Amino acid sequence: MKTALITGASGGLGREIALQCGRYFPEIEEYWLIARRTEKIEEYAQRLGGAKVRAISLDLAKDESYAALAELLAREKPEIALLVNNAGLGYWGAAEKLPVEKQINCVDVNVKAVSAVTAIALPYMRAGSRAVFVSSIASFVPNAYMAVYSATKAYVTSYARALRYELKGRKIGVTVVCPGPMDTEFIAAGGVKSKTFEKLPYCDVRKVAAGTLRAAKKGRFIYTNKLFYKFYRFLAKVLPAAWLVPAAKT
Repeated sequence: MKTALITGASGGLGREIALQCGRYFPEIEEYWLIARRTEKIEEYAQRLGGAKVRAISLDLAKDESYAALAELLAREKPEIALLVNNAGLGYWGAAEKLPVEKQINCVDVNVKAVSAVTAIALPYMRAGSRAVFVSSIASFVPNAYMAVYSATKAYVTSYARALRYELKGRKIGVTVVCPGPMDTEFIAAGGVKSKTFEKLPYCDVRKVAAGTLRAAKKGRFIYTNKLFYKFYRFLAKVLPAAWLVPAAKT
């Protein structure tokens, strides 16, 4: 049974990707949707076109979640046609003032969990499967006052790029999406109080989800919504980071 495994599926981009997945990947027969709050998944599960839905309650900041996921996959042996590493978090504030626990939590979810979930899922992926990694425009240039978050997203983009090369032989596609700010719970949950965020053009979460799935379907590596952020990505490639850090501070 072809399965989509999506982390961070309770809301925001993860939810939208799940809701639109059938349009681009009609072969998906079952959704494994991972989140801490599975009640949020149950609210929209009936909208997934009659496909089977398994809401899996896991806190990906905790190591025991990886063992639980590995055990579940070993028992059920699904064919993972689409893996979406969407779970992530970020906190706003100066590194010297932001609580250490929050900084560690950010690394655990954005780096450790992405690496662990991918490694656990790969044995169940076949030729034609796709792996999607949700990164951020913050991966282009280090962001002062969201230093840990931007560093973790740089890891995600770098990890995905290397993985794309590794998986060519198995014909597994890898796509990384780098969106700008979206109107989701991320802003409030991260305590973001930034004038920069207020000035930036926001991305529509539905359009980002659709663009992500189209990019994955076509085998594209990187997808960034809006011309403004595509230009920013270009600048990050051609200008020294030291020039852009002051402008990129959050």
